[in-house]
Amino acid sequence: MYICGMKNLGLLIIVLFALSSCNKANKEIRERITNSDSVAINYFSGDGTIDTVVAIKVIKDSQKMEQLVNYIAARSNEGNYTCGFDGSLHFFKMNKVIQDIDFRMNEKGCMYFTFVLDGKSQATTLSPEAKELINSFRK
Repeated sequence: MYICGMKNLGLLIIVLFALSSCNKANKEIRERITNSDSVAINYFSGDGTIDTVVAIKVIKDSQKMEQLVNYIAARSNEGNYTCGFDGSLHFFKMNKVIQDIDFRMNEKGCMYFTFVLDGKSQATTLSPEAKELINSFRK
């Protein structure tokens, strides 16, 4: 009985550590981009390749930017870095890029925000609501 309890305790510790590391990445990206004063969105051709930018939009509306930040920092994910990209986000503060984030949203099963934070590739889930918001900026 004691050994079984120790196994469960060990498993609980591993799960808590994994969850806390995911939340740390979400918190870090949120803190990094939340005070941006604008975001430039590059829309690629939509087939996963980055060779063609078909539209560029700059967003300065703080409420819409906050909404986008909330979607980006909502849920960590393992990410599939072979999916390609449908666009990129470039967060600015005082005319300097503070964070680049790529996104894939036009292929079911490959809906991610991907970025490098502290030298490590990270990914968060791109929800249907985030896709809708990003598409609304393009119009």
